[in-house]
Amino acid sequence: MDLDKKITKLAQSLKAITIARRRDLHRYPETAWTEFRTASFVADTLTDLGYQVQVGTDVIDEKTMMGVPEEKTLLACQKRAIAEGSKERWVKQMTGGKTGVVATFVFDNPGPIVGMRFDMDANDVDEVKDAGHYPCQGGFSSQHKSAMHACGHDGHTSVGLAIAEILLKLKSDLAGTIKLIFQPAEEGVRGAKAMVAKGVVDDVDYMLGAHFGFKMKQTGQLACNVTGFLATSKYDAEFKGVPAHAGAAPETGKNALLAAACAVLNLHAISRDSEGASRINAGTLQAGSGRNVIADKALVKLETRGATSKINQYMAEEAKRVIHAAAAMYDVKVKVTEMGGAAGGNNNAVLAARMSKVANRLGIFKEIVDTSDFGASEDFSYFMERVQENGGQAAYMMIGATLAAGHHDSHFDFDETALDLATKMLASGAVELLLGKK
Repeated sequence: MDLDKKITKLAQSLKAITIARRRDLHRYPETAWTEFRTASFVADTLTDLGYQVQVGTDVIDEKTMMGVPEEKTLLACQKRAIAEGSKERWVKQMTGGKTGVVATFVFDNPGPIVGMRFDMDANDVDEVKDAGHYPCQGGFSSQHKSAMHACGHDGHTSVGLAIAEILLKLKSDLAGTIKLIFQPAEEGVRGAKAMVAKGVVDDVDYMLGAHFGFKMKQTGQLACNVTGFLATSKYDAEFKGVPAHAGAAPETGKNALLAAACAVLNLHAISRDSEGASRINAGTLQAGSGRNVIADKALVKLETRGATSKINQYMAEEAKRVIHAAAAMYDVKVKVTEMGGAAGGNNNAVLAARMSKVANRLGIFKEIVDTSDFGASEDFSYFMERVQENGGQAAYMMIGATLAAGHHDSHFDFDETALDLATKMLASGAVELLLGKK
């Protein structure tokens, strides 16, 4: 029996448990940096399989974590995870939101190091309570307020665990090293940077990632060559002025609202870059405390994007310059905090072509798309960028899944048939590389 057939048979044998895991994770969703239950379950499962498992500060660089919830929220989520069955030894190591997991297995024969990324976090969404919604029908809708797996990461994590088991059952046929990276905080593009900064992919020769749906909206579709990852930076700009009575003593105030409004108008006036696409958006502006009060506080939430990391860096630096200039104009203070970010990039065409050959060989997909433009941001790009900088290759795939509603929608759900397709495809892709074939 060749390896493709072995993988197909193993994936089929794991189909029921993969669906069950996906539903369990869907029922207990955890948003960015609070994935204590999810990460503990992952770490426990991978340890039992025989992987060397690292968590917490071993895989997360605290200094580069972005958009982390306040301490009391993190502590409450830790307690909740333990109450929901997580082992305290794992949860304790993840204190502070360091919920990343890296599992490594070195096969007997020398060969390449292959990395695979699976994201674990949920969205800040309240899942719809509707008898027609499949998770409600099946009794696995979200039990956590303001948290829902509305993007398919519950499926990604479950597929990752199935692949982990398949690869070890094939270990006598494989060479090199497999490194499975379970990433927190993909939503808001917050988590990958801190793992890359810790060096978790510095030794990786091939890096694979995937996502259900997005532009592959039907089960049976597949895109192996995904291009056009937009680099992005997310910022919060907090303006602080001096309050005053707007009628009795307006001259004593320092108006944070006007400073923020000035910044927003001029952010959208930043000259675009001639080298490629660039974007900027001030998404929210919150300011003031009353009709008759000179506003002493304001908050602007904004983002920049660029076709490349260089273009995005230009936009981000210009945005910060404009914000500080507006604050100086109105004599108020401002604090700019980076809340998220992702690199720009493209798949390595050679590696994407190899994955496409694997997909065609498997014969399980109805449509294999040659190239798909991503046209958005995903922080897998940080892993991609670092591996490519070090001379390795990276590829991100979109695995088709029929969706009940769009990503991040409270009605979101995906066809669970895609779990089996993803398991077979990604496991076969990893095996292709771990055999050391060119």
